[in-house]
This record gives sequence, C-alpha cells and structure tokens, in this order.
Amino acid sequence: MSEQHSDLRARGPLTRTSFRLPFLLLGGVGMLAGLDAALALLGLPHVVVGNRLADVHGPLMVLGFIGTVVSLERSVALGRGWGYVAPALVGLGVLATVVAEPFTAGGGLILAGHVAGLLVYRSLHARRPSAAVAVQVLGSLMAVAAATLWLAEVAVPALMAWLVGYLVLTILGERLELARIGMLRPRDAYAAQAVAVMVVAGAVTSLLAPEAGFALLGLAQVAAAGWLGVKDVARRTVRAGGLPSFIAGCLLAGYLWLGVAGVVWLSGGQVEGRAYDAAAHALFLGFVISMVMAHAPVIMPAVLRRPLPYHPAFVVPAVLLHVTLAFRLVVGDARDLEWAVQVGGAGNIVALLLFIGTAAWSALAARTTAPGAPTEVAPRPGAGRQELSSRRLRSGGRCREVSSR
Repeated sequence: MSEQHSDLRARGPLTRTSFRLPFLLLGGVGMLAGLDAALALLGLPHVVVGNRLADVHGPLMVLGFIGTVVSLERSVALGRGWGYVAPALVGLGVLATVVAEPFTAGGGLILAGHVAGLLVYRSLHARRPSAAVAVQVLGSLMAVAAATLWLAEVAVPALMAWLVGYLVLTILGERLELARIGMLRPRDAYAAQAVAVMVVAGAVTSLLAPEAGFALLGLAQVAAAGWLGVKDVARRTVRAGGLPSFIAGCLLAGYLWLGVAGVVWLSGGQVEGRAYDAAAHALFLGFVISMVMAHAPVIMPAVLRRPLPYHPAFVVPAVLLHVTLAFRLVVGDARDLEWAVQVGGAGNIVALLLFIGTAAWSALAARTTAPGAPTEVAPRPGAGRQELSSRRLRSGGRCREVSSR
C-alpha cells in the first residue's frame, strides 16, 4: 500500500483517476441526456429531459459527449495542467445544457471548451508537426464553427456538415498517424489531406448551397472511407484474434458506414426526410460509435489508469449496433416504416448501453494486479495522435505515465 501511495505522489494529481474521472462523468451525462432525447425523437417513452432536448440532440451528442471524451484524451496527451480546461468547459457546458434553459449558457461553455481544445492541438502540433495533427486541427476548427453556429441558433440541419466534419477529420487524422508509423508513402498522406480540405469545402458550401455542399461532403466521405479501408492497419489485424480482431472489426465496419453515409448524401437526401436521417445515423452511429467501441478497451485504461480487460462479450453489443442500424436504415428509412425506425433506433440505444455495461462489468471483474507485477496499457491501433495518448510503462518497480511528446 505504501508503494502505491508513493506512486500516486510521484505521478502528480493530473494523472490520478480521481482527477480525470469527473470529466468522463460529465461527458456521460451528455450521452445519457442525448439518448433520452433520441427516444423522444423516435416517439418512444423517455425519462426526463427528452422532449426539451430533442432539438439539440445532435450537438449535445457530438460537441458535448464526444467533444468531452476527445478533449480529455488530447489533454492527457499534452500532459499540461492548463490543457484540462478544455474538457472541463465542455463538460460543464453539457451539464448546463441538460439542466437549464435556454441553452445559451451551455452552448457558450461548450464553444469555449472547443476553443481551448484548439489551443491544445496547437501545442501538440508545435511539439511534433505532422500532417496527421494538421488534419485534427482542421477538425477542431470545424467543432468551433459548429458550436458558434449552434450558439447563433442556426438550425441543426444547417450545421450538420460542420458536426460531420469535426468527427470525420478527428478520426481521419488519428488513423493517419498510425498509417504514418506504418511507413505510409508521402502521396498517401497528401491524399488524406486533400480529403480533409474537401470536407471543409463541403461544409462551407453547405451554408450557401446546401445540396451542392452535402454532395461534396458525401464525395469526401466516400473518399475518406476508401482511404481508411485501404491504408488502415485494421486490414492486417482483423484475423489476429482476440482484442486486435475486435478493434479491427469495429473499425472496418465503421468505415463501411462512413461510405454508406457519403453515398446517401451524394444521391440526394441532403437536408431533410428519411434519406437525411439515414445518412446522419449511418455516420454518427455506424461510424462514430463503432470507433468508440473499438478504442474503449485500450484508451480508457490509458486515460483512467484502470484496467479494462477485453472479453468476447464485447462482440455482442458491437454486432447488435450494426444489425439494428442496418434494420433501421434498410427497412425503416428506405421503406418509410416508422415502426421499423423505432425498433432499430431502440436497438441502437440498447447496444450502446449494453457496451457500457459490459465494459463496466469487465473493469469491476478484473483481478487486481499483484504488487510488483508488470502493468502495461497496450497501444490501440491508430493510437497515432503523437504515437499514443499515454502509456503505462514499468520503470524502477513503479508504473509511470509517459505522455507522448
């Protein structure tokens, strides 16, 4: 026990679970509130805040929930105390949005948090300039633009392209970093940067000419899906078994949904109707939540310094997510059957909650590491972002965290 306490003192307060966990809990509030709003939008029974938050469901999930998680990971990678201002502001903005109305205060805090996150990216890029970080900086700028438009009370469909761009460029930049480590050719990196510019151009165009802008954005998504599907290491690790196969399977399935969303927007359903809903959920659920599931078993231990052992049970919610999403789009949206949309949407929510429950069970069931035993958090495929967000390495009889520098 004394060794454990001395380890905590050596690491400092910024690396302690008790310091970092509240940020994730604030993001979790946004996720639960967003899911409740999703139930209201589906016309299903909801808990408390669903109707009130229905109109801000998208920004709350993307800028709030995902924004808190991403900014926390970036702060861990930076390893500076001021960096945690970003997840704190975003998390507090989520809380303010959930408990108070109007949403001006919450939206203002979320905007401030994403501006602070942009400063974190600036420091990371100054530390190690790379095309991968530059792409993520563009994604962060799109988050700031989306939060600004939301605060200005622009309708969600009008800012949808900016929400999409934030997520696509953040993930593309992250995966690009791993591809760079895997000896990516310079022309491949240039292609990824060209895709990123196309995403930004599509978002800007969507404000002036929505159909043309979303068509360009759809083309960029198809290009991004093709680049990721060919260049990502997931192609080579999908048959490895265990955790590598689970991660690779989630990644490849997510890239497929990214391509589906792009094709739908290219085909005409840009700003309203079932096609719009299909494209939005193919991207936000099929692509983004699949990325969350893929990264959780390794990024959460790196952030929280607590083991989250992989268990085959993780496959169940992942498969459920994709099956229910396919049912929702192919049977519900494509045939305009409300009951099928409701069944598929409810299944999507159950899949996400089941994954969180499975992860919590795995963490609680994990046997405590024996004193003196090596402890290491494996790098996630695509941990790119300056090599890794953080690692736990055995050194001198203690675990110490090394922020990638």
